[in-house]
This record gives sequence, structure tokens and C-alpha cells, in this order.
Amino acid sequence: MLHDRRLRPGRRANIDHIAISASGVYVIDAKRYDARKVEVRKRWFRPHELRIDGRDKTRLVDGLERQVAAVRSSLADVAPEVPVHGCLCFLAPDGFLASPPVPLWRTPSIRGITVTGPRKLAKLLRSAGPIRPEQVRFLAAELARRFPAMPT
Repeated sequence: MLHDRRLRPGRRANIDHIAISASGVYVIDAKRYDARKVEVRKRWFRPHELRIDGRDKTRLVDGLERQVAAVRSSLADVAPEVPVHGCLCFLAPDGFLASPPVPLWRTPSIRGITVTGPRKLAKLLRSAGPIRPEQVRFLAAELARRFPAMPT
């Protein structure tokens, strides 16, 4: 896991988390909203929307897509075959025991970005895949070098 990484030198934009596992590289944008409902609204003949308590928050997907594209392009010269996934992870607003405002029985996605909570995300990260442990370590070191930690 790499936490709070600078997206571009000289800019304030950051990547919340980058997780490297056997199933690929995950760019994770963690969000804590005091919301009751997060949903992906699928509409006929129009782009899908990310809705939080009925409000259009699709701009969150736009930002995460830029982060995923940056990570994918940075790996293109060393590991182009490694899948790079984007995840919006909604955290519970009231602490550890509260449940996040995402659907319990399914995992929605929008434009290839998974919308989930921490438990389902952990399950995704533990899933099997084609990446060997030594390759995971190499990818982690390479991504840490290419995306330095944000100054504190």
C-alpha cells in the first residue's frame, strides 16, 4: 500500500491510496460523506451518474479516472500487462461500526470505476491474480518512485 502520493510534481493533486496485489494495481479514492445513499444511476441514451443522496457527484469519477490514467501510463514502459483499477471507497461517517452508504448486495461501477465500501474493497484486494509476489514488490517500489509521498 502506498498512501497520499503526489500526482504530479509541483501540484497539490494527490492520490489517496495505491494498492498493489496479485490481481492488479488499485487506485483508491477514499470518501467520507455524511450520506444515506450512494448509487450509480443508469440512464437510457445518456451517461451514467454517480448520485450521493440524490445529488450528481459524477465529478468524483472524472477525478479518479485521471488518477488511474496517470498510474496506467507510468507503468506502460515497465509493466503494460498489469491491470490498473479505480475504486471509490466510501467510508462510514460515524466510525468503525457504522456501515458505509453503498449497496450491501451488489458492487456498482461507473465507467470502469468500482464504487464500494472498505470490506468489499478488502475482498477485491485479496483476490487471486496473475501477479507474482516478487512482481508486486517491484511494482510497489516503481510506483513509490514515480509517485512520491506528499509532504506533511
